[in-house]
Amino acid sequence: MTELLLRRAKRGDSDAFCRLMDMQMQSMYKVARAYLKNDEDVADAIADTVLSCFEKLSTLQQNRYFKTWLIRILINKCKDIMQARSQVTYTDNLPEIPIYEEDFEAAEWHHLLAPLDEKYRTVVLLYYLEGFNTKDISQILDMKESTVKSRLQRGREKVAQEYHYIVKEGPA
Repeated sequence: MTELLLRRAKRGDSDAFCRLMDMQMQSMYKVARAYLKNDEDVADAIADTVLSCFEKLSTLQQNRYFKTWLIRILINKCKDIMQARSQVTYTDNLPEIPIYEEDFEAAEWHHLLAPLDEKYRTVVLLYYLEGFNTKDISQILDMKESTVKSRLQRGREKVAQEYHYIVKEGPA
C-alpha cells in the first residue's frame, strides 16, 4: 500500500501524498514529542516536515526508505526548533497554556525517557516505540551502527539506574 501511494505521490497525486502523511502522523508525533516539550512546537516540526517532504519527495531514490527519510527530516526540524528556542529570551511571563491529555502509554514513555540525554532518548525512542532496527537508526541519525548499539545499551542502563531495575546483559 505504501509503495503504491509513494509512486502516485511522486507523480504529483496530492491525495496519495496526504494519505502517506496520515499513515505516518502518529510516528511523527511520538518522535517530535520526544524532542520537543510542547504541542505547539511539535505541530510546527510536523508541519515543516510535511512541507519539506512534499517539496523533496522526488529526491527519494529508494521508496523502501521512505519512513527512515521522513523521520530524519523530522529530527532535523526538531533540532532547528530547539536551537531557535535556545536563542530566544523571554521577558514576560508566559500565558497559561491548556494541558492536553496524552494517552496513558505515551505519557508513560515520555516520563520514562525524560531524564535521558537527547542522544540516548532518541535512539531508545526509535528502537522501542517506532520499531526501527539499529541499522535503520544509524541511517536516520547518520552515525555508525556500533554507536547506535552502544547508545541503546547505555540508554537502557540509565533508565534502569533511574528506576532501580536490573539490566540483563545481551545484544542490542
